[in-house]
Amino acid sequence: MALDFLLLQRYPQPEAARFRHYEWRTQAFTFGLSQAMDYIRANLPPGETFDLCRRPTGGGLVDHRNDWTYGIVIPRAHALFDAPATQAYREVHAALAAAMQALGQPVALQDKRHPTEEGPTICFERPELYDVINTATGGKIAGAAMKRNKHGLLLQGSIEKSRVGAVDWERFQEEFVRELGRTLGLEPTPTPWPELNEAEVEGLVEQYSSPEWMENR
Repeated sequence: MALDFLLLQRYPQPEAARFRHYEWRTQAFTFGLSQAMDYIRANLPPGETFDLCRRPTGGGLVDHRNDWTYGIVIPRAHALFDAPATQAYREVHAALAAAMQALGQPVALQDKRHPTEEGPTICFERPELYDVINTATGGKIAGAAMKRNKHGLLLQGSIEKSRVGAVDWERFQEEFVRELGRTLGLEPTPTPWPELNEAEVEGLVEQYSSPEWMENR
């Protein structure tokens, strides 16, 4: 979560979009910036221990035990930065759905908005507008949360693996990056990890691990 935020804040090529996929070393859940910790704890599976992290983005509680996690930064210079948040959400998920369809998966975008409900949410309980769904079951397979600031737009996304069929995930990543390139009008280019300031990385990781960050929002 901290490194996703640093890709938004400190990337050395500010005109470039940034994409990364990463996995989790432990059983982990993340939750949105404005969520209350009491609510989060009450909705975790009982009797088990998990790593928890508050994201810099919004959204609800996300289970990462069997997911495919990714981050995308759309730079301020790109036209999609100034578009409504729903448009950016739809276009990224349309690229994800196209990549899944190229692998033979029966997916589509959710095209209906549910009546507004107040309060926190549990991600993947139901599909919201422009989430990616399995058309055979109607279940949500992919969702995301966003943060926009003066540097760009950060989107942190998750695909629940148990809700799709057999997928070659390396091939999926290739297709997804290709579709994102088409969506953004950019040529995908493999890029080494940027040399970020070590002290800043350590400080931000420490902040994201602190009780103050986790509890007091």
